[in-house]
Amino acid sequence: AHVAPGPRGALGGRGCRALSSAGGGGEYKTHFAASVADPERFWGKAAEQISWYKPWTKTLENRYPPSTSWFVEGMLNICYNAIDRHIENGQGDKIAIIYDSPVTDTKATITYKEVLEQVSKLAGVLVKHGVKKGDTVVIYMPMIPQAMYTMLACARIGAIHSLIFGGFASKELSSRIDHAKPKVVVTASFGIEPGRRVEYIPLLEEALRLGQHKPDHVLIYNRPNMETVPLAPGRDLDWDEEMAKAQSHDCVPVLSEHPLYILYTSGTTGLPKGVVRPTGGYAVMLNWTMSSIYGLKPGEVVWWAASDLGWVVGHSYICYGPLLHGNTTVLYEGKPVGTPDAGAYFRVLAEHGVAALFTAPTAIRAIRQQDPGAALGKQYSLTRFKTLFVAGERCDVETLEWSKKVFRVPVLDHWWQTETGSPITASCIGLGNSKTPPPGQAGKSVPGYNVMILDDNMQKLKARCLGNIVVKLPLPPGAFSGLWKNQEAFKHLYFEKFPGYYDTMDAGYMDEEGYLYVMSRVDDVINVAGHRISAGAIEESVLSHGAVADCAVVGKEDPLKGHVPLALCVLRKDINTTEKQVLEEIVNHVRQSIGPVAAFRNALFVKQLPKTRSGKIPRSALSALVNGKPYKITPTIEDPSIFGHIEEQKCKTTVPSVVIFLDCPDVVVNLNPAGNVSEDPGIMLIPCTSRGGNCLLHVDPRLKFLSSLCQYRIIIGCSNS
Repeated sequence: AHVAPGPRGALGGRGCRALSSAGGGGEYKTHFAASVADPERFWGKAAEQISWYKPWTKTLENRYPPSTSWFVEGMLNICYNAIDRHIENGQGDKIAIIYDSPVTDTKATITYKEVLEQVSKLAGVLVKHGVKKGDTVVIYMPMIPQAMYTMLACARIGAIHSLIFGGFASKELSSRIDHAKPKVVVTASFGIEPGRRVEYIPLLEEALRLGQHKPDHVLIYNRPNMETVPLAPGRDLDWDEEMAKAQSHDCVPVLSEHPLYILYTSGTTGLPKGVVRPTGGYAVMLNWTMSSIYGLKPGEVVWWAASDLGWVVGHSYICYGPLLHGNTTVLYEGKPVGTPDAGAYFRVLAEHGVAALFTAPTAIRAIRQQDPGAALGKQYSLTRFKTLFVAGERCDVETLEWSKKVFRVPVLDHWWQTETGSPITASCIGLGNSKTPPPGQAGKSVPGYNVMILDDNMQKLKARCLGNIVVKLPLPPGAFSGLWKNQEAFKHLYFEKFPGYYDTMDAGYMDEEGYLYVMSRVDDVINVAGHRISAGAIEESVLSHGAVADCAVVGKEDPLKGHVPLALCVLRKDINTTEKQVLEEIVNHVRQSIGPVAAFRNALFVKQLPKTRSGKIPRSALSALVNGKPYKITPTIEDPSIFGHIEEQKCKTTVPSVVIFLDCPDVVVNLNPAGNVSEDPGIMLIPCTSRGGNCLLHVDPRLKFLSSLCQYRIIIGCSNS
């Protein structure tokens, strides 16, 4: 039977207005101070924006540290808050989802009422086939509305969803299915990428063959205008057939701490790292952020998070956040370039009247590389576009300034993690923060996140000193409550190094105004002769050169300094400068902006950098590659062949550092001016001018030199061998 939630939390109600009213910078300070001084009162007030079946008895509880429980014993349903309550408030005909798919040439608008019809029926299908509250459901689908329907249908009945990228490799998919043990897997027949079609069913079949766990059923959505895939009798269910005979299902109340989803993120251990998201705190935080951070009014605005549903951004800000807030969300099945060109983002913004866009800096760089003057974008009128938010990786100043120039709106960087589920630092424009913060920063601490910079001895650092970015406990609502079936790793990874704090594992510093500058992962800080140099700072310096479209800096082993930075650079298409000249200029610029201490002297010019689907650069793999060590290509990498290209470029530019000359006269060779030092660099052929042929050079790994940046005279007695 349907249980109507209490009156708290009607769309645009008193609690919402109280927390999202306009104001100056002082409002942010007041809110942040209140969130630290009295978090229970602060978040209790924010929770009034959400509808509850049963009110909580305690706002905050730390019974099982380091975990924090929010809204203890309170009961709610996030699907009700995202869909049903807006219809009950007369918003049923408002557009909930704009589906824009350039890869299939499809566009559709879907109202809140239409979403409810699909979601409630799908919930009935899942229940009919044995899914109940607390069961897990794996979703393996592309960027289509049916993926969102499945997320919401699971939430409607209290099932825990785990959305895995459509097209994810079978081995990785298998390990996640074995770990989550889903009652049902929901998938689609095909995914569409630029220039190719991905067959999901063979990938899923192989995953199930490799793994131990077998789901009771596989529900398959056959995409329209494509061939129908055959069903495995007794196991597979056809989406359209099941929906045609489905009975709608009401919302099931769940406790605030009930897991909404498991989101697997990259881990260094063998077990998959499944972030667990509690329902109540997540609903409260997401709804609050839409107004307070992103400055949107409830129920009015078209919002677009240009991400993938498989990432945390997709969960929080394609699906749940905008729908909780009563906004219209854009679901985009395309790319920033190639679908069909670098004008794609501008088209979507203009056609759908998007007010705010959230994307990754790498998407902006891709557009800039293809269309440096944004000529394709100039044909579109962006009159409704107000703000561009970027996150997912560091946004260099050059990309930030280019974005401001071509989009003609404030561009605001902010920072968060899969574990937190929402921003840790941001320009909270709904609370009066500046829309023109200093370049290079990622915002100020979001209320609830008491961010500090500590050294390795837990001493607080002064302004502008690079250190470990940590958050003083308790974490606010919406942060993860654990790792699925691995609470020991949860405690060890995030809370043991700095007791009383959450370790973000990122490095950065704060300025005197409280702006955070996230420089790199702690592992990406390069130790150059005892000096800790941020890879992110060097990247920003390199990217400020007009010829460089993209860049990744990694540490290369050096016998004298321990490590030296090596930049992997992608040049813009329209430049007429030689690589040698670009290298000289960026070396000089890094020397001026960071100093000689960085010891930056070399770059590798490549056609493209490997990136994950969310735009992150796999720096650890690149670091291993340039140092000649084994590396793992994670399944989230969009184009693994790029690693092969970089290997080829590395081989072309690497010169052995120590050689023995055979059958050669007295020769002076500038050994390895690039600084590539190796004890076993292999065998090379060098022209032998005295004989007009090639001399075979053999490496003796026993010979070592302190520096690889000098000329060495090596004379070996001639032989006839």
